[in-house]
Amino acid sequence: MRTRTLPIFPLPLVLFPGAIEPLHIFEPRYRQMLSDCQEGDGRFGLAYVRATPYTDPSPSPGAVGCRAHIETVQRMPDGRYNIMTLGEERFLLREFVETDRLYRVAVVEPFDDEPFDENVADRADRVRTAFALYAQAVGRLTQLPEPTADLPEDPADLSFQVAAALDLAPREKQGLLELRSVSDRLQRLAATLRRLRHEVERQATIQRRTKGNGGRASDMDLRE
Repeated sequence: MRTRTLPIFPLPLVLFPGAIEPLHIFEPRYRQMLSDCQEGDGRFGLAYVRATPYTDPSPSPGAVGCRAHIETVQRMPDGRYNIMTLGEERFLLREFVETDRLYRVAVVEPFDDEPFDENVADRADRVRTAFALYAQAVGRLTQLPEPTADLPEDPADLSFQVAAALDLAPREKQGLLELRSVSDRLQRLAATLRRLRHEVERQATIQRRTKGNGGRASDMDLRE
């Protein structure tokens, strides 16, 4: 069992391996964490917590998070920071450890996906097709060029990139992050993409009808 100690940054968002995530650092404890990370290997653990007012939420032992590598740091005049992070491997949070730092530190155990099964290739193709159809629907709704993505060939990388690209509730993204079967993750993503496409298409239909009604009303006004 390979474990390591990581600073833990609890946030109401989910980071996936291979995904870029901008973060804003303003609390003194996380400024300290950033300074310590820069002096070290530039890595910390991002763990999802629900956003709750007036509390200091913390992930529990057993929570799944993602290791983040600090790619760029921009210091602002008032001492806050904007940083860009890259998701690396996932981890299981084993236990918190006592330190003299202001931020939380935990022992984490990195883990990988289970070996591919015979359904992976077919489900990866379904996700690529579903993502393309979803992008077309978004393009029709927004009347902007379709969102494009250079999707990776590797099924695991594909699943993480698509999951990161979708506008989903954090808890839904966390569920995808926790899955250790690439095949299951792809199957869930295909179903999610179908659901999102239908929602976008319904919005596009409402938008067309609204414009059509408005257009007819304008014609009547002109005739009068």
